[in-house]
Amino acid sequence: MPASADLALVCHPDSPEPAVRALVAGARVLPDGGLALVWRLSGELAALRIPDAATRLPPERLWAHTCFEVFVGTPGEAAYREFNFSPNGQWMRFDFAGYRERVESPVLPAPQISVHRAGDTLELAVRLDAHHLPPGELCAGLTAVVEAVGGRHSYWSLRHPAGKPDFHHREGLALALRVPNP
Repeated sequence: MPASADLALVCHPDSPEPAVRALVAGARVLPDGGLALVWRLSGELAALRIPDAATRLPPERLWAHTCFEVFVGTPGEAAYREFNFSPNGQWMRFDFAGYRERVESPVLPAPQISVHRAGDTLELAVRLDAHHLPPGELCAGLTAVVEAVGGRHSYWSLRHPAGKPDFHHREGLALALRVPNP
């Protein structure tokens, strides 16, 4: 699947969320090897729990609330990275040697994150610099967790593997990107 500005994320069939009208994401490789990402959530935002700048969350559990995520790997390699971005401006990175085999992540400067909310749309944009990414060809999974006011979660992705929601499954890394070597 090529990079595009508007790729529809699909809700996992086990977790429908009627308050979400649409959720789209996009990824664009930047000339310096970085990556520009954007997620746009449209719907009845008042029916969703959307952390704001005053809400501090445990960084390792951003995914337990409304959160936009990207999983990045290299074709043919088991290792991958997970980035979580909260609408409150917080972010977290996890490195994995293989499927859910977490390894220590080096400390890196924070990416640029901007959040805009207007009417029934929430947009979160991120710029990941080249040092956040492995060089060369990448496969990426653009995903989101949406929390409703009642605490129910829905899981959104470009592609869901069979079974329960699992963003870590390699099948979900459905977007091919070519990042130039710095």
